[in-house]
Amino acid sequence: MRVALAKYGQETNSFSLTKTTLDTFRQFGLYEREAVLQFGMSAGPFAGLSKACADRGVNWTPIPLIRGWAGASGMITQATHAFFIESICSGLSEIDNLDAVFLDLHGAAQAEHLDDCEGDVIEKCRQLVGKDVPIIVSLDHHANVTERMCRDANAIVAHRTQPHDPFDTGYRAGLLLIRELLGEVSAVMALQKVPMITHQEQFLTAPIGPMREWFEKAREFEQDPRVLSVSPCPMQPWLDISEAGWSVIVVTDDEQELATGVAQEMASFAWDNRHRFMQQQSVAPDLAVQLAIESDQFVVLSDTGDSVFGGAPGDSTILLQKLLDLDCPQDCLVPMVDREVVAQAYEIGIGNQMTTRIGGKQDHVFSRPINVECEVLGLGGGVTEVEVIGNHSYDAGRTVLLRVKHVLIAVTETEGIGGNHPVCYEQLGVDVSQAKLAVLKTASNFQYYSGYQPQIVRADTDGMTMSDLVRLPWTRLMRPIFPLDQF
Repeated sequence: MRVALAKYGQETNSFSLTKTTLDTFRQFGLYEREAVLQFGMSAGPFAGLSKACADRGVNWTPIPLIRGWAGASGMITQATHAFFIESICSGLSEIDNLDAVFLDLHGAAQAEHLDDCEGDVIEKCRQLVGKDVPIIVSLDHHANVTERMCRDANAIVAHRTQPHDPFDTGYRAGLLLIRELLGEVSAVMALQKVPMITHQEQFLTAPIGPMREWFEKAREFEQDPRVLSVSPCPMQPWLDISEAGWSVIVVTDDEQELATGVAQEMASFAWDNRHRFMQQQSVAPDLAVQLAIESDQFVVLSDTGDSVFGGAPGDSTILLQKLLDLDCPQDCLVPMVDREVVAQAYEIGIGNQMTTRIGGKQDHVFSRPINVECEVLGLGGGVTEVEVIGNHSYDAGRTVLLRVKHVLIAVTETEGIGGNHPVCYEQLGVDVSQAKLAVLKTASNFQYYSGYQPQIVRADTDGMTMSDLVRLPWTRLMRPIFPLDQF
């Protein structure tokens, strides 16, 4: 079984001013052809596909084309998108006797010139391989799924949980690919859009809530052997494009009417519960910081408006300023993106004092730089080997550790993973267990701090990923849509 492999993943925040280039992809590993087999198969959907082949006893040959992941940031440049299209298409055109194409995509990538990057990739692949070669797609469930994407793919399978499990998604997509090639099933798909978006605070599928109920409903439908996959897709809420909104993808074994019916029923559940999905758990920043410092537990203090996993730049100073305004007997850990401060700290050196203006330089709409006097405690950075959301490493550039009173600030040249894994501090010699709290630049990916059994406090901060969606400067979003419009 000869399977072409390509990964092109990025989650776009349409409101971010930071363009996504090939350098952005290089931060998380950009590999071409044979290098994919060496560096790109150990985690995520590709690893899941490999395990599916092993479990089914399938003798397969992976034919790697490209592997690129850019996290979340602003629009992809036209040249960057063209690079991926050329890499995938030129690779496919060289392959003889191809049995299938496996695409690891995100589903919410927007380029300067194109709203539907994934649809463009899938369409180009279909044009090259013809109608008889299966194209199976693994998606993040925060995708914005389009008619174009579904038209040219045989099957699309999205994540089943938040926090994400990309390995599981690749495994299930891989099993479906194998069954299709063995003639055990004949996949057909139905897509149902839902005219709604919601903030990120109800995105977790683990605790009790409407998202868990919706995803459990999908698992119930999958008990029918004719239903091969049900993928609820609550679109990430910062994508300002025309064909936007939540969606449901259903794959069945040659049962189009069944697929359509299941998709419609799943969509109806989402719509009927739309107000529950909008329930907000975050509190005003002043109260959030007070609750965090007064807690008798280690606290994850979520900076919801500056989520780097949602495309924000990671340089908001709102919570940093409020932490500095209060006293705390233990260290408070704060991540910050500021290339200028990193350069200044490297020049001054460890153990020395410096005065600087930190943060608020990319997101100058919702926060401002603040003046601090600090001590340089550590220097580091470079490629960090750690698995985060299906990727085995990241490179946030050079990193410095600064102390300002009771606050330890890990400053990086790029957003990296926004302090969302303890390794961001551990690599600089910090014992996270001794800290009072850690500010995380995410509203839902707290899983990497679970070993500290933290109390979660969400701060309702302003920013490019803030929960108040109505205040974002929408210009192209499909209307009417909930909650921007009343129904």
